[in-house]
Amino acid sequence: MTINDRVEINPKIMLGKPVIRGTRITVELVVRKLSEGAKEEDLLNAYPHLKVEDIRAALAYAADSLAHEEVILYRTGASNVEAGNSVPGR
Repeated sequence: MTINDRVEINPKIMLGKPVIRGTRITVELVVRKLSEGAKEEDLLNAYPHLKVEDIRAALAYAADSLAHEEVILYRTGASNVEAGNSVPGR
């Protein structure tokens, strides 16, 4: 499945994780490296098949994924919240 012209999902590549088309470079890897302080130039040097447009497409895909994420909030008992438990009954 093509997400945009640079990101694709194929169950036969990286277990279906979103990757840069024609590579095994995952969107997750690109976003993680940038979050750890890597510069675009660092990624381009480390992954010669990667282009600046690929990095931007990976970020756009990640942003779109978050924008369409459905968050369901539910109230738990006060004791769970006060105890810092995020799973009801724990």
